[in-house]
Amino acid sequence: MIVVFGGLFLAVLASGIGLCGSQSLQNVQWLPCQFVDESTHINAEGHKETQYHNRNGALQFGFSGDSPINPDVVTFLVITSKVDMRRYVEGSGGDMLQCEIRRYSTGGIVMRWPGLGAQEHDSWFTCTLKHTEGLFVITTFLRYTPAQKSNQEWIQIADRELLTTSAAMVVLTRTPKVVVGFMKDQTLHCQFAVDHKQANVTVEWRLQRRGERTKLFSYTSRTGKTEGSGVSVKAIGAGNASLKLPPTSHTSEGTYICSVLIPPLYGSHDIPLSIQQAPRVSVNVGSALSLTLGKDQKVICDTEGYYPLDVNIEWLREPAGSSFLPEILKNVLYSSHRHNKDGTYSLSAFFMLQPGLEESGYKYTCRVHHQALLTPIRKSFTLTVSEPDSVLWYVFSFGFILLMIGLLAWLVPQYMAAKKRSSSKAF
Repeated sequence: MIVVFGGLFLAVLASGIGLCGSQSLQNVQWLPCQFVDESTHINAEGHKETQYHNRNGALQFGFSGDSPINPDVVTFLVITSKVDMRRYVEGSGGDMLQCEIRRYSTGGIVMRWPGLGAQEHDSWFTCTLKHTEGLFVITTFLRYTPAQKSNQEWIQIADRELLTTSAAMVVLTRTPKVVVGFMKDQTLHCQFAVDHKQANVTVEWRLQRRGERTKLFSYTSRTGKTEGSGVSVKAIGAGNASLKLPPTSHTSEGTYICSVLIPPLYGSHDIPLSIQQAPRVSVNVGSALSLTLGKDQKVICDTEGYYPLDVNIEWLREPAGSSFLPEILKNVLYSSHRHNKDGTYSLSAFFMLQPGLEESGYKYTCRVHHQALLTPIRKSFTLTVSEPDSVLWYVFSFGFILLMIGLLAWLVPQYMAAKKRSSSKAF
């Protein structure tokens, strides 16, 4: 469980240790931090089980021998080293951070860390700082040297204990979650720093997609061997392991994993990437539609080029100047989803408009919802309904009468002539 700084941060401000409006943590002495402790035991079936316990903790920056600022919690005192996690926290104040400390297991690897003062029996912790608005995630490996070597897997930590640690390695990303459109150039950020030179480092990028994991890139400094592409080996030497992707498509979606191995420490960040493409919406009539009473019109709302598939199209209508919620039309039909060559989708929603005179002045709106849109797209038109033109009706009627008279004028002589011929034959 990660706790957002709230009341404790106010206490920091009250004690004069807050950020005072700065955009960095360089001058911060401490931060409240959730310590997720763990213990193991053998269950009734003989299997090893791990239990997690949330404990109140604090991350304090200073020098060896400093007293805890908050004596009522477990304090992790981080003394000066060549790695300072605070320098990577930019563009935010402490109230926009989440802090969590956990124990870290080296997986049975017993070795002396090359940093100053390290011992083979060192204990390790990870401190993770997350920005609440997703600007970054920073994981720092804290090294603690117990006074005595212990045969237990985890050292015991009292409720108000102070542990003097040093930051040995930092792994961070400034792209913890990526949402991007089609055919975009995207770089996934991954950065690391270590407290000693000539570290034996292995960097890897993998893509987890639909249950399969694919290696995209790997580099090992010990051998100089490189596989894959997208990462500058020269930049790795400066701690930059960012991955440049080819122009994005629907196959770019998945979870990208950047990992940095400097034995015995292994740090990684999962970066989910999703594709979102906003739809283009159009209606097959203009902003004003005029119909004659008795005529009808097929009205179509085309929604094109969106991704992913889920989209919601509604047709609404409302009287002019109405203060009520618009009515959602029920007689709307939908086409099937059309899958375009570029991976996007299209859909049409249509209905047959057969208005009465009372609907003149009504406003009709196609409203489209999609996850790539911050607000729905609306395309509207105003309907005008009129009666048939009376002048045209009179012209049509008079013309019809003249046609009938002319027809009779032609038929009567023909009839009389035929009758006369018939009478002549009779004699």
